[in-house]
Amino acid sequence: MSKRVLPAAALVAALAVTSVSGISQVVAQEAAPQQESGAEDVDALVERVGEVARKVSAKNEEVKELEIKLEEKKAEVSVSERAAAEAQSRAEDAKGDVSTQQSRVNGIAQSRYRGDSRSAVSGALAAEDPSDAVERMGYLGALSRKAQRTLDEKANAASLAEEEKHKAGDAAAKVREEKKALEEQREELLKEKEELEKQQKDIEKQVDALDERQREAWEGQFGGSDKPDMDLGEVADGAASAALSKLGSPYGWGAAGPDQFDCSGLMFWAYQQIGKSIPRTSQAQIAGGTSVPLEDLQPGDIVGYYPGVTHVGMYIGNGQVVHASTYGVPVQVVPLKSMPITGTARY
Repeated sequence: MSKRVLPAAALVAALAVTSVSGISQVVAQEAAPQQESGAEDVDALVERVGEVARKVSAKNEEVKELEIKLEEKKAEVSVSERAAAEAQSRAEDAKGDVSTQQSRVNGIAQSRYRGDSRSAVSGALAAEDPSDAVERMGYLGALSRKAQRTLDEKANAASLAEEEKHKAGDAAAKVREEKKALEEQREELLKEKEELEKQQKDIEKQVDALDERQREAWEGQFGGSDKPDMDLGEVADGAASAALSKLGSPYGWGAAGPDQFDCSGLMFWAYQQIGKSIPRTSQAQIAGGTSVPLEDLQPGDIVGYYPGVTHVGMYIGNGQVVHASTYGVPVQVVPLKSMPITGTARY
């Protein structure tokens, strides 16, 4: 089994489980190694930092979910604004139709009451055929009524178009506000991340200051292997084989390959290699697949760990999973039940 180091830099990914000040207190009080305390104190430190690191991982997943929501919201804004613009154009066209038809109605009215009707009467009186006279007398009246009906129809259409324009405008404004709220939330998280990065540098110095005996005790707490306890030839070509091809690759927050990975990024990349698209975050990966009992796990199945599914690994067979653990620890193989299991997913 090779040794894995879980440096305090894992805290970088946390964008806050509590407020920044709360995390600062946890870091200050719990993460500073007590060099003079010996192996027992190092064990306690590992346990506390491990707990904080899991919270950090959970927050990192939350950030990725937020980024996905923000991208989706941006797309919604684009669609809603395009719909609003189209509704605006239809409303303007409808108003133009009303204006044009109103001019026609006005023109007919002027023809009837400013002389053309008298000409029609004169023509009717001069007509030899009474039916021709009736036809001529009714012509302008019928034309006026038809024009008015058309005007009413266009006015109703314009009213509906105006209503749709307002609805589309309101919908677009609502989506823009939702996008703004997500962006503000993201800005707050980025500020917290910046603060945590400053703290991380201080913590790394403290961890680096451990003496040799304390360092051995520290590193000994994080077991894993880049050599699975099985013949890799037994793993059929597929997502599990793809994931195993990245053994030893470094961990990277938010990374999905091809050279660095976080936990869900490794799952995402591995399935991409076999032409399948799965969700990007750990929670969504477990929620999006078909749950299977542990005794029925097959290579390629995804296993979720810790409350809230803050971590995932991929089952490779023989009671083992391959996963990207945390910052400073390369992609390795660990026992299936080395962490508390909270879900499974098959794709």
